Amino acid sequence: MKAVVYRGARDLAIEERTPQAPGPGEVRIAVAYTGICGTDLHIFHGDMDARVGASAVLGHEMSGRIAALGAGVTGWSVGQAVTVMPTRACGRCAACRRGNSHICHAMDFLGIDSPGAMQSSWTVPADLVLALPDDLPLDQAALVEPVAVAVHDVGRGRVAPGEQVVVVGGGPVGVLIASVARARGAEVLLVEPDGFRRSVASGIGIETVDPGPTDVVALVNERTGGAGADVSFEVSGSAGGVGTAVDVLTTRGRLVLVAIHPQPRAVNLHRFFWRELELVGARLYQRADVAEAIRLVAEGIVPARELISRVLPVEGVTDAFTALEGGGGVLKVLLDWREEGR
Repeated sequence: MKAVVYRGARDLAIEERTPQAPGPGEVRIAVAYTGICGTDLHIFHGDMDARVGASAVLGHEMSGRIAALGAGVTGWSVGQAVTVMPTRACGRCAACRRGNSHICHAMDFLGIDSPGAMQSSWTVPADLVLALPDDLPLDQAALVEPVAVAVHDVGRGRVAPGEQVVVVGGGPVGVLIASVARARGAEVLLVEPDGFRRSVASGIGIETVDPGPTDVVALVNERTGGAGADVSFEVSGSAGGVGTAVDVLTTRGRLVLVAIHPQPRAVNLHRFFWRELELVGARLYQRADVAEAIRLVAEGIVPARELISRVLPVEGVTDAFTALEGGGGVLKVLLDWREEGR
């Protein structure tokens, strides 16, 4: 089989490896498609070398079919379409004991801490596997994991029908948050400077605005009669994005912090005091979020196909990463493993 291996900053290799037979309680999956996310890009840039070892197999956004079952595995069949929830909790730390195993203090995140999905044959614990509907195309199913992120984020924001929502940052997760929030009945405005990203979002019916020539706060106040938005999502990872996400909020508005900020940011705490605002963190997702993501993609409520910009063969993995880090002209890029898995 083939696997994408991280060898160092901006250095990916495709290696031939022997498929791992599933042990007791495990399944082996013939991977169909894998996606590339922002965390994968951080690894590619060498920013996570303290956590990601040499010869690590990357990837955690995926779809595929069960190829083999380990001893004691029941309820699954060879050929069944599946995806994987790539988080394995310790079950012992304070977070796990409090019922928050999705943010386990000793999390094993597949594709970061242990071998991930960028391999044509992937062996994982059966309890991390979720079934996909038979009629869901596997390329679209590869977006289930980032949709689960969006489902969890919108849940953390307690978005309700009729609320005014501002999403700051129109990358893949920002567009998905906007899509999920709209499905919850919210009125959504997506703030994004890149024209291509705005065009993708507009193409699936999301209202967008360019923050360059537009006073976003004034626009939101105009739309809400001066009240402001009920919920904002900071997905840009920028200092300016933080300011916008704070300033658009109404009294007792909720700001959901989604982006990973590499350094401390200046925040207008006086506005938090004055308007009794809430700041909510959103990191990963729970199994129920993944199940809901599968439903949203399968029913076309989240239009996954329209968000896929390119599908490349495995040999194009470096091109896929460089296209994404450039940002222009692509949103989601998938690697196609189907031929490799035969």
